[in-house]
This record gives sequence, structure tokens and C-alpha cells, in this order.
Amino acid sequence: MTVLPEAPDALVRDLTDEEARAALVCKWGLVAPDVLPAWVAEMDYALAEPIVGALQRAVAQGRTGYPAFVEGGPLGEAYAGFAQRRFGHAVDPERVIATVDVTAGVRLALDVVVPPGPLVLPVPAYRPQLALAGICGRERRDLLVDPAAERAELDLDALEAHFAAGARVLLLTQPHNPWGRVFTRAELEAVRDVVTRHGGWVVSDEIHAPLTLDGRPHVPYLSLEGTAEHAVAVVAASKAFNVAGLRCAQLVAADAGIAERLVRTEMARNDSWSVLGVEASIAAYAEGDAWLDALRHRLAAMRDLFVAELARELPQARMRPLEATYLAWVDLRAYGHDDPAARALDVGRLRVNAGHDFHPGLAGHVRVNLATSAERVREIVRRLALALR
Repeated sequence: MTVLPEAPDALVRDLTDEEARAALVCKWGLVAPDVLPAWVAEMDYALAEPIVGALQRAVAQGRTGYPAFVEGGPLGEAYAGFAQRRFGHAVDPERVIATVDVTAGVRLALDVVVPPGPLVLPVPAYRPQLALAGICGRERRDLLVDPAAERAELDLDALEAHFAAGARVLLLTQPHNPWGRVFTRAELEAVRDVVTRHGGWVVSDEIHAPLTLDGRPHVPYLSLEGTAEHAVAVVAASKAFNVAGLRCAQLVAADAGIAERLVRTEMARNDSWSVLGVEASIAAYAEGDAWLDALRHRLAAMRDLFVAELARELPQARMRPLEATYLAWVDLRAYGHDDPAARALDVGRLRVNAGHDFHPGLAGHVRVNLATSAERVREIVRRLALALR
């Protein structure tokens, strides 16, 4: 059995199976009792205490009505402080604008800020993103990553060709889901240079920004010189602090005109975020650093355990280095199943995400959620091996 190294993660408490079924009504509630869930991006960990306290106080005060429909405010101040501490990024709190979730925020940016025209999407991409171009009345142009490549990288020549052929905007997810990549400053500057040459735009989905591993820095796209006039970022506490159900994300602008357009849009486009989501986000950003540091240690340990167990049980599996997130992208084509996720569910009673949901037509891949206990990580690999061997 693989022995885990000691890690300063005592603040992170594993939920029991019973607690997880009660708390995670999607991840655990939508599977049969004998199925181990390792699919949707929720963590099997108890909420951070600052968030629990903030929510309890808000409910005790009856704060369950509409949120304050203002930009900035305490939420903007909390996110700006978090961005400065965690990323070294100076954000104007008044240019932090609440929205219901990251996907809605991306949609809002596309509809309100970005001129009409095709959208470039790096693929694989997480499932809601695949539909966004069509929902927003745009053509989708895929920027494909070679599934056989040792390292997932953006093809700058292909990106240049897309913009030269009329694309107007790049939907960038960084850190990337499902690749698990943390893009470097040099990579992002190269993207910026392509975009600016063609007068294009970037919508940067940075929902996983707090979850870089091994000390890797997250570089916010808007922290780069020369990006303010052509970009909007969308951020949230939801993935790092497990509060997706509370419905609150934030759009971040660096340009006053862009921020004004987002704020002044019709309420029907952006009126659904939750006051409890605001309270949880403020607590996460202002008081969650210690818990987040412990979480990152825990996730790195679970990744290392998964890699070791996978090498022992399924040595022909290929997994690129997981630099961020808790979502492993695994190439299982060597085991001869076009849909290993279906096989894992039918035979191993394990639910993981099918690779073709992220890259239509791509066979033999799965996405595996590692944000759980060491015992469950071992069981995930055991059940996957049972199904595929």
C-alpha cells in the first residue's frame, strides 16, 4: 500500500459516506448506493469554518432576500484583497461585479462586451463551455489539443489562424479543466500577442485559480500589461471552497468602460446571484487562507497517491502532470474500451466523467475527481482496474 507523506492539512476534514450523501446531493445523491462517485467537481470535505460561521450568522439574521444590486462593495473589497495576497494582482474593488455563476458570467461577458463573431474554444473543455457559443449565437471554432501530446499546450499557430479567419474571442480556462494545466506568464503573454494583433477579445474563466499545486503561481490574465481593453475575467470561490450551490461568482474588469457596460446591462441579464453566496464568498476570500493552504496540501497528496496507485494497478494508463485542480484527465486507450467511464460504472460501480463529454468523438479518456479521502482514492483506482483489466 502506498504510504502518504505527512502534510499540514488538519483543517480539511473528510466527510463520511453518510455525511457526503446528505451534503452533496448531486455528486453522491445521483448515484446508486453501491456506486462510488468521482465525477462532478465537488469535494468530499467539510466546509471551512469561516464559511459555516458566516452562513449561520446570515441565516440567524434572516438574510435570505435579494442581494444588494451594486458593484464592488464588501464582496469587491474581499476579492481584491484575496487577489492581491494570493496572486499579487491589484484589482479595483469597484470593478468586481457579482453574477450567479461562472458559466453565466462568461455568457454575460460574451453578450454584453464582446463584438459578434466566432468563439475559439480550446478542446477538451468542460461540458457547459461546449454549448456556450451556440447559446450566445456564435460559431464555435475548436482549438484542439493533441491527446497524444506529453504536455497540454495551446497551439498558437492554430489560434492565430482562427483569428485571421474571423474569430472574435478566445474563451480561455486557466488553470485548465480538464487538462490540469497552469499556464505560465510567457504562455499567456503569447496568447495576448496573438489576440491583440487581430483586435480580438479574451474571456478568462479563472474559477480554479486558487487551486494551483506545488507552489505554482496563478497568473491572472488581466494582470498582464496590455489586456485591460480586450478582456474580462470570471472568478468564484465555488470550486476552491465547495460553495457552488450558493450561486455567486464575480466578473472582473480592468477597464472602466468595460466595467460600466457590465454594470449597466439590463437586470434580466444578471439578477440571480444569492445573498448567501455573497456572504460565503466574502468569508472565503477574507478568512479562508489557512483552510485553502491546507486544502492544496491535501489535493497534492491525493494526486500523488492516485498517480502511484494508477502506476501499480493500471500501468498502461497515461496521465499528464496535474498542476492544478483536483480533476485528473486520464488516457485509458491502451485498455481497449472506447467508453471506459461506462465500463467503470457497469463493472466497477464507479462513476467518473466520460472523456467524450469534454472532447466530442474522443475515445478512451476519463476525468476523475480526486478531492476525497485517501481510502476512496485507493478504491477509485481499484474499481477502475477491476473494470478495465
